[in-house]
Amino acid sequence: MGKAAPYCYFGTLIKSVGSVMTYAQRICFIFFLQPIALGAWLPHIPGVQTNLGLSNSELAIALIGAPIGTLSTLLIAGKVANWLGARLITMIFYPAFLICMMSPFVAVTQWTLMAALVLVGCTLSLVELGLNVLADEYEKQTGKKVMSKAHGFWSFGLLAGTLIGSAVAWAGLSPLYAGLAIAVVVEVIAYPIIQGLPIVEKTAEAEEAIKGGFRLPHPILLGVCLFTFGTTLIEGAMVDWAAVYLRDTFAANPGLAGLGVSVFALCVASTRLIGDKLRQLATPGQLGQGLALIGLGGVALIWFAPNAMVALLGLGTLGIGVALASPLGVTAASAAPGKSPASNVAVLSFLALLGFLVGPLTIGPVADLYDIRTGLMVTGPMLVISFIMATFLTRAERSDAEMPQTGTETPA
Repeated sequence: MGKAAPYCYFGTLIKSVGSVMTYAQRICFIFFLQPIALGAWLPHIPGVQTNLGLSNSELAIALIGAPIGTLSTLLIAGKVANWLGARLITMIFYPAFLICMMSPFVAVTQWTLMAALVLVGCTLSLVELGLNVLADEYEKQTGKKVMSKAHGFWSFGLLAGTLIGSAVAWAGLSPLYAGLAIAVVVEVIAYPIIQGLPIVEKTAEAEEAIKGGFRLPHPILLGVCLFTFGTTLIEGAMVDWAAVYLRDTFAANPGLAGLGVSVFALCVASTRLIGDKLRQLATPGQLGQGLALIGLGGVALIWFAPNAMVALLGLGTLGIGVALASPLGVTAASAAPGKSPASNVAVLSFLALLGFLVGPLTIGPVADLYDIRTGLMVTGPMLVISFIMATFLTRAERSDAEMPQTGTETPA
């Protein structure tokens, strides 16, 4: 009883804090907390590679475990989200993801690492789908924009995690015990916040999506997915390979190498915080194309960088270029014609996250054949794809405006 008392008092305190948060603040806060564990893993990738004696190609094969788990789960994620609802699916898979996030640290071979990352991918896809649908529900119920800001907080959470992971690597502490501490603290804080979110009644559209069979995605939705595909590959490439790039190209120590991921994440997060304002100044397509051009500038800096400092500048510029692709894509997918917003977001996640599969498979072998700097140049053509497909973002917005609008429930 005595041991449980501190936890009870802490839980009561979190509930009290959560009760004074606005609906939007609660959404942004749980977006922030969710990726901390993921970020803490990223700086340890080079160390795990060394400990397991993996080449770049072998590491690439192991790293595709996460997208394999994600993609296989997203085949059914839309129906699960329509059935359970965004709030319940988030409550269930938030702790499941945190538990699975510790499994890569106990891997002893390439294949056990891959299996651990499959588990991470399965739970990650479901919890992030729930989070995105929660943000979309807020925007539709209130008429206020929060998607970009929520993704910005997600990026700050990833940044916080990378800084924690870099500090753990620099200090030579056990990443497994650090991961366990993160999982416990995050879940204790997040659970009452999620529990306090309003329950949104299922719409007739969602009920129909549960019963309906497979349907090919609408061409507008496919265009949105292809736009997001290019930038998703880049985000996956940077979180998986930025530390390896700095280590192999500039002989960076573990702390500096891990900082590459942190710089990229910081620039992504900072840009997303102003993304909702930028969405009011230009059409989604114009905004997507402008940022893709900035991203291409970052790719050029990474290629020509003479030292680690310029390389960090390139990583940051690239982070700005890809920052708004995910929030723009989620909003456009939800607005595009399809079975339901949740189903559309699941399709977007499935097709866009193929980038996470293509990235490691492409970059690793190219890095082994040439070098890691050359391997990262596959990001350039991906930005060109995103530039071309950005017009579908505006088309999705227009198609939604042309559809008959139905009433929505007022959030509690």
